[in-house]
This record gives sequence, C-alpha cells and structure tokens, in this order.
Amino acid sequence: MQKLILVFTSILSFNSLSLYAGQLNVRLLRSTDHAIIQRRRIVLVRSGALAKQFPERKRAVVTYPVIGGLSDATVLRRVRSTLDFKNIFDYSLKEYREDAWLSEFSYVVNYNRNYLLDLTFTQSGIGAYPDEHTRHFLLNLKDGRVVGASAAFESARLEELAATVDRKLQQELTQIDKENAETGEPPDETAIRREADEVLKFEVKNLDEFSVGARGITFLYDAGFPHAIKAFEPEGHYFFSYSQLKPFIKRDGPLGQFVR
Repeated sequence: MQKLILVFTSILSFNSLSLYAGQLNVRLLRSTDHAIIQRRRIVLVRSGALAKQFPERKRAVVTYPVIGGLSDATVLRRVRSTLDFKNIFDYSLKEYREDAWLSEFSYVVNYNRNYLLDLTFTQSGIGAYPDEHTRHFLLNLKDGRVVGASAAFESARLEELAATVDRKLQQELTQIDKENAETGEPPDETAIRREADEVLKFEVKNLDEFSVGARGITFLYDAGFPHAIKAFEPEGHYFFSYSQLKPFIKRDGPLGQFVR
C-alpha cells in the first residue's frame, strides 16, 4: 500500500511539475511579443547667465523610456537606436540644458503587445509664447524597424486609403469653419484661414503616420499652422476600426493579425 501511495504521489508531483513548466513556457512565449519599458526621469538644472536671464526656467523635467525585454539582440539594438534620445526632436540632453526653451519632455506608450510598440513623445516649452511638439513612433518588434504605410497596407490601394482619410479631414475643417462663423470670426483671420486651407489635404505621403490601438488605427496629420492661427488648426486624429480597414491591410504585414 505504501508503495502504491509513493507511486501515486510521484505521478501527481510529476504532473504538477509538468503543468507548471507548461504554464511558465506559455508566459515566457507571451512575454516575447512586447518590450519591457523602464521610465527614466532627469531634472535638468540650468545655471550661470542662462539661469539669471530666465530665473523662472532654471529647471526642466525629462522623462524618457529605456527599452529592454527583447530576446533578439539585433532587434533590441535597432529599437534602441531608433529611440535614441537625440533622434526624437534632434536635441541632446546637453543642448536642452544649455537652452532655456524646454519645460518638459515626456512620452506615452499607446500600445505594447502583439509585436508592436507604439509611443508618442511630447516636448513643451516657452519662447516668444508657449509651444508644444509631438513625435510618434510605431515599431515592429519582430525586426525592430519603423512600420510605415508600405509595410502595413496594400500598395495598390494607398490612393484610395488616403482619399478615405482625407474625407474625415475635410469634414473636420468644415466643422471648424462653422464653429468660427458662429463665434463671429474677424474678417482678417478668416482670410488667413482660407489661405491655409488650400494646402490641407491628406495624401499618400501622410499615410506613414498612424498609431495602433486595440480596436483600430488612428491616422495622424499635422497641419503645421503658425501660432497666430493655431485656433483654426484641425486636431488631425482620424480613427478607423480594423474592420473598416480590412480591405486595405496587408494580410502578411504587421497589421494582418488584426483582420484574419
């Protein structure tokens, strides 16, 4: 009887160990489809003549991501190189410290799974007036490269896709015109707005800028209006669900997994 109990106990222990090992392997497999991101925070302290000239701008806060957790060393190196601090806004920490403009540098992780890493960086500061800039990156964690329109969408349908997004841009511009008319927009600003609108069109070249989410894709469009007419600038975020984009997405591309 004791032998039977020992055998039975051994079998249970072996099965439990096998089950645990299987669960661990599943967790490890799942963990490879995303990056591990550590937040690094630095306070830049300005001194000397710069601090005396701009005493209210003695400090700037910089928060940026340190990427890890990718088993392929080549892919990790590529991702880190693309997201190298200097590559974000063409400024190094030293240059930010030696210039009084920057107030804050930060980032948001929009998506980090299914082998896709999507981040948006923001820098804000004060010159003649407060200003803010953003920079977006979408990276394929299978090869470490930036995902563009040519990799994600069917090349034969890029013109059609751009026209589809442009319709949303034009609808937004029409709504902005309507709202400004209702508030009694001054005639001189109306003329400026009309002049700017002549070049506002979403084209194939704009398709490279899009952000991935769990439910769909948001195409990004920066009109680049000067500060004087920022109030007339479209938000430039145009969302489409994966089901809406199914005819345009490459099945063997990085977004194909969402429409199979």
